[in-house]
Amino acid sequence: MVRDPFADEDQPDIQEVLDALDDPDCRAIVSVLEEPMTASEIAEASDIPLSTTYRKIDLLEEAQLVYEGTEIRPDGQHASTYEVDFEEVVIALTEEREFDADIARRPRTPDQRLESLWSEVRKET
Repeated sequence: MVRDPFADEDQPDIQEVLDALDDPDCRAIVSVLEEPMTASEIAEASDIPLSTTYRKIDLLEEAQLVYEGTEIRPDGQHASTYEVDFEEVVIALTEEREFDADIARRPRTPDQRLESLWSEVRKET
């Protein structure tokens, strides 16, 4: 089943957000992502080994703090790119006295929405 990339995503589990934000490598990755970058570019810019970079990107994706897009290349060897997918993270205490994470996001451009759709189709094939 293909997820609707245009639907609003559920908020991630607060523990996933806290774990990602508590990780120094994850914070280093977020700090270098001023524009979409491949995992190799992120590893080089943050001085983190490539294998570790992939694991940290997975943590950031699970916490919905990083967005995976696709860089279309003329040779057909498309590459995944990553960019920050939030403007702010707010940790709040609910009326039930439980912690909640709210992530403020920038609206996705039509190109980003098309990338999401293409990425979901690629995962299913």
